[in-house]
Amino acid sequence: MLTRRHFIITSTALFSGPIMAPAFAQDAVGIEFDDTIERAEPNGNNPWGLHPRFMPTRVSHNRGLTPGDVHVDPTARYLYHIGTDGTAMRYGVAVGRLGLYQPGTFTIRRKVDWPSWTPTANMIAREPEVYAQYADGVPGGPENPLGARALYLYLGGNDTYLRIHGTPQPWSIGTSASSGCVRLVNEHIIRLAEDVELGSTAVLHS
Repeated sequence: MLTRRHFIITSTALFSGPIMAPAFAQDAVGIEFDDTIERAEPNGNNPWGLHPRFMPTRVSHNRGLTPGDVHVDPTARYLYHIGTDGTAMRYGVAVGRLGLYQPGTFTIRRKVDWPSWTPTANMIAREPEVYAQYADGVPGGPENPLGARALYLYLGGNDTYLRIHGTPQPWSIGTSASSGCVRLVNEHIIRLAEDVELGSTAVLHS
């Protein structure tokens, strides 16, 4: 059961080969996000019917985190954007389905408004009945699977095809629903994309 004090523990055993970043090479990393400071939607504006805990919320965190970084907790289905004042903005997310979520430390090198989307060859091979019809791509727009904004995650100079992005399926927030990407409702990814700087680190915890 998730408690008010939720711990994210990332060990070096979970990061191997090129995914391992220098920050994780020697020590396990424990991140504690503490009590709620401020609910970002004070008037209860929640047209998606999200559970209240998945609404944007400012929380405190322990020391040592880099301002501007993004951390994803796949267990609680939270994304944290680290601020400069000892707090973080927390958003509810959907994460990859079992076997498709990819933990690691990445760099955000692109931000795109209303991005187009093309399923990867692996997605088409795995679920042709779902993805083959979109092999030529889908233009950006309200029904595009990437939603209103996409943050593109890279390892070095290589695009991983992992994204932090919006979704036209807000009911998926709080679940394991994607092919590996991290989803937010469109209004929340718009806010996050405005605040995240290119070159920031995104940590997808195990």
